[in-house]
Amino acid sequence: MAAGLVAAVAAALGVLLMAPGLSQPDGRGAPGPRGGAAEERRRSGRMDQALLLISNELPAPGLNLAARSDSCHQCLYQFLAFVPPSNDSLRKPGTASVMVDTQHPLTLLLNSSVGDRDLCKIQYHFGEFGNYSLVVKTLSTSTQTVSCDLTINEGPINSYLPILFAFLVYMGILAILIAGRLLMKIDPVRNWVYKKLNPRATDRMINSELGSPNTADSINCDPAPQSWSTGSRQRLRSLDTFRGLSLVIMVFVNYGGGKYWFFKHESWNGLTVADLVFPWFVFIMGTSIALALGSMLRWGSSKWKVLRKILWRSFVLILLGIIVVNPNYCLQHLSWDNLRIPGVLQRLGFTYLVVAALELLFTRVDSGTWEGQCPALQDILPYWPQWIFILVLETIWLCLTFLLPVPDCPRGYLGPGGIGDFGKYPNCTGGAAGYIDRLLLGEKHMYQHPSSGVIYQSTMPYDPEGILGTINSIVMAFLGLQAGKITLFYKDQPKQIMSRFMIWGTVMGIISAILTKCSKEEGFIPINKNLWSISYVTTMSCFAFILLLLIYYLVDVKKWWSGAPFLYPGMNSILVYTGHQVFANYFPFKWKMQDSQSHAEHLAQNLTATTLWVIISYILYRKRIFWKI
Repeated sequence: MAAGLVAAVAAALGVLLMAPGLSQPDGRGAPGPRGGAAEERRRSGRMDQALLLISNELPAPGLNLAARSDSCHQCLYQFLAFVPPSNDSLRKPGTASVMVDTQHPLTLLLNSSVGDRDLCKIQYHFGEFGNYSLVVKTLSTSTQTVSCDLTINEGPINSYLPILFAFLVYMGILAILIAGRLLMKIDPVRNWVYKKLNPRATDRMINSELGSPNTADSINCDPAPQSWSTGSRQRLRSLDTFRGLSLVIMVFVNYGGGKYWFFKHESWNGLTVADLVFPWFVFIMGTSIALALGSMLRWGSSKWKVLRKILWRSFVLILLGIIVVNPNYCLQHLSWDNLRIPGVLQRLGFTYLVVAALELLFTRVDSGTWEGQCPALQDILPYWPQWIFILVLETIWLCLTFLLPVPDCPRGYLGPGGIGDFGKYPNCTGGAAGYIDRLLLGEKHMYQHPSSGVIYQSTMPYDPEGILGTINSIVMAFLGLQAGKITLFYKDQPKQIMSRFMIWGTVMGIISAILTKCSKEEGFIPINKNLWSISYVTTMSCFAFILLLLIYYLVDVKKWWSGAPFLYPGMNSILVYTGHQVFANYFPFKWKMQDSQSHAEHLAQNLTATTLWVIISYILYRKRIFWKI
């Protein structure tokens, strides 16, 4: 039933998002006097761009038009076009046309082509596929006052309507599911359903839809044993739900996120939706380590046996990342000459190795109450060597980041290079982090198209999963490990668990506010996913603690939510992640579009592909197939 409903979602998305008015501007496809002009404008333009026509009524020598994106911090103006002077004899103004970006507000600068005298500066947020005119003329000959008037020739389209329609589709399906569940609580309705369907099959269906695998299934089919119990092993479903939520968003943004800028990674400092999911995944991995290792040791596994399992899992994750999921495949046939060594799975594998080994070294088989001077800190004080280790790691990150000399770059540089910082350090992308990767790995073994190249036009290879940032991913996983310890030590006290989640989330939020000065660019250490800055880790862990608190309350405490549909991919996370990367360019996850410059078509394709992976994970869940390493 769930698979059919999810398939219906995909079909409805395809129909709604491809309907006239969503993927076509100004009613394209419907009769109207402007339909042909809009169609031509749509075909000649590109996604996230608008047409700007410049009319220059000034005499020689002509004008230079430059622009700077407001999202580009301390950037140089970029030349767009030369506008010739007006022709006095023909009384005809000089004209030029240029495509401008519509994702962020722009600041336009017009100056004389001789002498670089600034004539006017205009800040404006252009709309997608809009048609604009900028008329430059002299208001007063005596004072040489120049006016620059920006007008709209043809209005832009609303490129965010497909998101609204997709949201309404999913909310409609959710409403149907909730209504169906409420109806099943009515005795006459439930009895009628039982008569129409096989009672045993119906019972299994309801249990699968609204619950989780039984105890035996949780033990035998768990991809990463992570259970805690008071007498029997019971799975903590909020962890699978949180992991699945992160994974679903990750799949969606990796497939393109409808080509919307906020579903792509931030160019440098700051956050978008795409920047949230990977650290959450790392956080939940840390939580699972605490629950899994404690469970295995209580069930009699020796530490040497557990260590061998940790080493094997780390090796397989790193191998999968290097050989199977490698973005440098798209450059040419994979060989050692262009093999990307860092990566998402590689970082997960190494982070898992360090944090799991650290926990194995100091974990206690008996997780009862700690007989110390401060029982309220029983999840922290017994593990003080772990905290010292993490603090030493963070000190290493800080010293390398701010004290390591980098050739031709200022010490402690955290910028994107390129045209950022007024173009002073074009080859310093990432500062010490980029330098260490280039020195130890080599440029050809790094990610070749970093997000900083989009706005900051940096040309140096930079790997967001590089060596130095791995230190802070270990810190992120360790904070997740702390969440796991909380659930272990206070397993029969949900109020204690939730209060401690709230305290940790608040503390992490305060640290982030101090480090960033509550600013995107002006803090001591800005939030930066490319660098995996410590402020990024504290911010993401703040969100993770609060979100885990909410999911834990809804799923495991009140049981108001089963965790579906995120529960299913969360229980098959490695399979879904690896599969969505390997089959990304194959049908039915991708197909040839009628209009590749349409957000609606991209959104329909990306949501359909993501929904298909939820369906696949649901089918595997029903068949009790879980890929564990």
